[in-house]
Amino acid sequence: MSVSEITVGEGAYGVTLRGEEVWTTLVHTGVVARLAGGEVERLDLEAPESRPSVMVTAPDGAVWFTRSGDNSIGKIVDGVVSKVAVGGSPYGVCVGPDGAMWFTVMDADLIGRVGADGVVSEFAIGTAGGFPAYITSGGGDLWFTLNAGNAIGRMAVDGVVTTYPLPTEAAGPVGISAGPDGVWFVEILAGQVGRIGRDGVITEFPLADRGAKPHAVVATADGGCWVTLWGSSALVRLDAAGGVRETVALGDGAEPHGLAVADDGSVWVALEKGSVAHIQPQE
Repeated sequence: MSVSEITVGEGAYGVTLRGEEVWTTLVHTGVVARLAGGEVERLDLEAPESRPSVMVTAPDGAVWFTRSGDNSIGKIVDGVVSKVAVGGSPYGVCVGPDGAMWFTVMDADLIGRVGADGVVSEFAIGTAGGFPAYITSGGGDLWFTLNAGNAIGRMAVDGVVTTYPLPTEAAGPVGISAGPDGVWFVEILAGQVGRIGRDGVITEFPLADRGAKPHAVVATADGGCWVTLWGSSALVRLDAAGGVRETVALGDGAEPHGLAVADDGSVWVALEKGSVAHIQPQE
């Protein structure tokens, strides 16, 4: 694997791909950056306290992102930024099975939905103090991590929630991503990667470094996943059986957070130190 970096500004956090473009949020400065053709364009949200965080690209090409600092969901279309107010501090966001944008509200124990008409609906998860974090779509449902509730949540599009407690106590689940054979998630406090099947069965895979602080995860087409290790400044790839197949060092102090996998198999990772790393397979 070869690793290259592009400087984008302090606090790179979320990543999403839009065709040949790479988008990232700069969580500390209220800026969204776009990488295209080797050039970096920064869009100032004119709200330094907005804390743009997790990003996703909609099927129509619009870029959506959570603004955890000013209780809203941001949207960028043709360089124009807009936002939708929500009922608390949002964090995770994904395209749902119904084509709408779904998001978590960390401090209000809610899952929200923004429809094509811009109407916001919010659903209680039924777990007080659960602190829902990342969210993903898989098998016709929404799946999300309950960071403080130590569980995985599953929500149907009608708002019905099922909760699956984790086998490991105080594991602190954060990232989550649906794959072809189940849903991958990470446990930042336990140093483990987990997978939950459609039947609700959970399997946990301890990392060699239990202090690596796995943060974000993206499932891959072969049944495995990529995981950022915030605490050890690295990236790892797991196979479908949960075995670590590759480890990519990103340098001391990199603080990797969000990541995205391109169609060519390369990986883009946001490094909080101020850059986006591009990891490419060797020819």
